[in-house]
Amino acid sequence: MHTLHTKLENAAEIHDQLTLPFHMREKSRFRASLSSGEDVAVLTVRGSVLRDGDLISSEDGFVVKIIAAAEPTYKVTCNSARELLRCAFHLGNRHTQAQVGDGFLRIRKDQVLKEMLEGLGAKVSEEQAAFEPEAGAYGGGHHHHDDGHPHNPLAPIPLRQKIHRPSDKT
Repeated sequence: MHTLHTKLENAAEIHDQLTLPFHMREKSRFRASLSSGEDVAVLTVRGSVLRDGDLISSEDGFVVKIIAAAEPTYKVTCNSARELLRCAFHLGNRHTQAQVGDGFLRIRKDQVLKEMLEGLGAKVSEEQAAFEPEAGAYGGGHHHHDDGHPHNPLAPIPLRQKIHRPSDKT
């Protein structure tokens, strides 16, 4: 059994594919079956997320392409950008993972959130779609230098970790 642990930018050869829903792609340790049926172990850095199209390899050079599985989602659309922004605000206020598209939001299927969004005037339709939510404010590309060491996590900081606020005493 291959143990996949290293993300690659590119590869000369891709040996297999691994199709996963988002809740599995955000885990750091799990076992799965490739498209060929072969079992693999996936051991990634805690907090990292596997995205659609990512390449991941084992020590012996076995390369696998990650495919985002279609899963139950809601596509949220509105009559105006302002209304869509208002929906995004309310989803964010509830710490809901959301994918931002061109003129739409996509969230995991959740009846309570659907009712809230419809109450805000949104059109909410069910879709089987790949779910690729935003990584969050600390999800990459942001360098924070408050302790003298740059930080660049690959995924959202888990909620269980303490959030620094300016009013906190160091």
